[in-house]
Amino acid sequence: MSAVYFVAALFSVAFLIVVHEAGHYFIARRCGMRVERFSIGFGPGIFKRVSKKTGTTFQIAPIPFGGFVEIRGMNIAEDIDPDDVSAYPNRPAWQRFVTIFAGPATNYVSAIVLAFGLYTCHGEPSSWRWYGVAKVEANYDAHGKLEVSDRIIAVDGVPLLAKGTYQAKDGKVYRADSLRGRVNAKKGAPVAITVLRGGKELTFNVRPKLVYFRTTEAWDDFGKPLFLLGIAPEPQADNINVGIVQAGMDALWYPVVQTQAIGSMFYQIITREQEADPGGPKRIFDEFAKAWQLGFVTGIELLMVLSVYLGLFNLLPLPALDGGRLVFLSYELVTRRRANPKIEAMVHMAGIMVLGVVMILVTLHDFNLL
Repeated sequence: MSAVYFVAALFSVAFLIVVHEAGHYFIARRCGMRVERFSIGFGPGIFKRVSKKTGTTFQIAPIPFGGFVEIRGMNIAEDIDPDDVSAYPNRPAWQRFVTIFAGPATNYVSAIVLAFGLYTCHGEPSSWRWYGVAKVEANYDAHGKLEVSDRIIAVDGVPLLAKGTYQAKDGKVYRADSLRGRVNAKKGAPVAITVLRGGKELTFNVRPKLVYFRTTEAWDDFGKPLFLLGIAPEPQADNINVGIVQAGMDALWYPVVQTQAIGSMFYQIITREQEADPGGPKRIFDEFAKAWQLGFVTGIELLMVLSVYLGLFNLLPLPALDGGRLVFLSYELVTRRRANPKIEAMVHMAGIMVLGVVMILVTLHDFNLL
């Protein structure tokens, strides 16, 4: 990994943390609370700076599992003067609610801002999708002919899309169809695959290989003879220019779409329709490095997705997360009675311990130690 992509990945992870904690920090300050510490990472500070204006200690800590904003009075072990109006417990419930909610909300806002900037400067993905080549298997005729990132635009001269409909400037109409179906219809005869590579159209005669599926990875194809090109297709979209108003509307809608997609993924994992693929700080760092290597747009797109993911994850009603605190604050707002602080502290402490263990296990998994 080059130093450039290492630094880009480092700043990307830091961006996610800083944006989230900045939401807590600025709203807490706005609500008259005293913020004792603003930390990127956990543990004792390696680099520290104390603000002369606010008295807040800004630090970078060695354990890269996230960050935190320490507001006076949030720690149950603190002795707080009941007349100290800058302490968290002494502020109105609605102010404490918006302070906690501000972290995830700021992640969502950052996703909107990033989406707006990307859509305005680079355009938006089209509604149609092409078949792109993500991988070419060895021992197939396609090896040495098709290349990764090729865009398949026609089979035997007939235009082809993976999704939607597209009419080119030359009048050609591309409609969605099955690439596998087109190939298997030839019963093993060579197929003329036309690809777009570097702005040029190239056509290759590729002979598919007969394969019998004997694994459970595709039950619908189990035991069937299939003719395969030996490639892993991936959807590719065009970028289309949009006006600033449309870019703004789509940017506002972006977190909603991503939240639905992430929620659907969680549901499929719970129902075992999809296998969980946990990842910790190292995994996130590696994914950012790969994304920036693929290009600026890919890096920004991953930053957008993970901003929504971090915001949604923190809103889950689990102890130690912002969502868990919001549950207790919602109870207080509805009943006008504050929950027992000791019970609340015990719940959050138990959640922190469980979350810490999970993060350690996920990190060990990232390093292939489990």
